[in-house]
Amino acid sequence: MDPKINVQVDPNEDTEWNDILRKHGVIPERPPSPTAQLEEALQEAVVKQYENRLDGKDLDELEALEDEEDEDFLEEYKQKRLKELAQLNQVSKFGSVYPVAKPDYKSEITDASKDTLVWTHLTLQSSLQSRLLSSLLITLASKFKEIKFVEIPGSRAIENYPDANCPTILIYFNGDVIKQYITLTQLGGNSTNIKDLENILVEIGAVKDSDKRLAINQDDEDLEEAHRLRFAKKSIRGKLDDDDDDDDFFD
Repeated sequence: MDPKINVQVDPNEDTEWNDILRKHGVIPERPPSPTAQLEEALQEAVVKQYENRLDGKDLDELEALEDEEDEDFLEEYKQKRLKELAQLNQVSKFGSVYPVAKPDYKSEITDASKDTLVWTHLTLQSSLQSRLLSSLLITLASKFKEIKFVEIPGSRAIENYPDANCPTILIYFNGDVIKQYITLTQLGGNSTNIKDLENILVEIGAVKDSDKRLAINQDDEDLEEAHRLRFAKKSIRGKLDDDDDDDDFFD
């Protein structure tokens, strides 16, 4: 072909000649069809949904699917769930809310967060919301034993820390504060409940939203109500008496 001859072609046409030109880099490759891309994305979504159909199911629910699922696949998935539960049990070493003294702040909170999530509550005994949060954290800590929950008076943790900022929630991970709340205003104020706190754990990725422990069943609601009744009785008595022994501990 004479190189001086300028052949005009439509690069978007699906012709054998255009295929030859694309092969030799004369014209660019055709862009993928939007329809084909959409169909591929939909197919991937369907496959993913099918592959993940068992995610979040506990062992009892998996047992109930024996007649519907392939036996070998179901057994493999059950073993996977058992392994996950075993791993969770290995890291479930807390379960309570631990008091922390100022000299131990770095080791018990900042450094400890390199191995596990540390939920820190800067407290104030005279604060209604702080006492409510302390009560709720007892329940939360008992449910999520792989997370470390600690408390320290705000004025002991930070010099001249304003009482008006208590309760303060500081969540540490890998030595840094990844989430903080000044008072419970953003969570529900005096009506803050366990679900509000659980939502924080889901939001920061500490707990999967499919985690069965997040489902507040009747037993959890009864427990939460018991905490609220106990909290209300303390509020009626007014400000709690200072505990000299606790003061000595935190000094």
